[in-house]
Amino acid sequence: MADPSPPLRPALRARYDRRQHEVVSAAARLFAERGYQATSIGDLTEATGLAAGGLYHYIGSKEQLLFRICDELLEPLLDEARTIVARDAAAAEQLRELLRAWLAHIERHRFHMLVFAQERHVIAHDQRWQKVRRQRKDFVQILDEVLARGEAEGTLAFADRRLLLLALLGMVNYVPQWLRPRGRLAVEQIADGFCDLILRAGAP
Repeated sequence: MADPSPPLRPALRARYDRRQHEVVSAAARLFAERGYQATSIGDLTEATGLAAGGLYHYIGSKEQLLFRICDELLEPLLDEARTIVARDAAAAEQLRELLRAWLAHIERHRFHMLVFAQERHVIAHDQRWQKVRRQRKDFVQILDEVLARGEAEGTLAFADRRLLLLALLGMVNYVPQWLRPRGRLAVEQIADGFCDLILRAGAP
């Protein structure tokens, strides 16, 4: 099924985008809780309040929802990361900003991340997955470049920067599994805790 075509008029497009975002968010919650295969179109219409025809108007197909969930997860985070590293700041400061932005994004998109981890095998062989893979690679590269700049500045010194980067990715990407609203730590505290671990590991 072809991708849905949004309206061209600005006011209608804004309303369309807002409603589409609501549909994607509802789908992310259902897929995270029930699984992609076990979630029916009927479940989606009940969750969104849309008839099947209205649902397809916003998503095109159930499979396209997975790609839309991935887009909402990665594109905004990548844009924010690029903004952070474009500022004139020390590597350690940028690392802290990146982790705070990353964890705040996870808090807002926890169900998206759970779906990404659980269901990526469904779309991993689709040509559209190349975009998702490229976005992930770009984000990881930003993190690595910040760590490398810290080494160049002399403020960080890692025995194995690649190993530490993989450890950081593992720590943060597992957060959606245990993060709960109103938990013991706020996401900014979690981000700062992770950042302090990395800075201590890289202390010259």
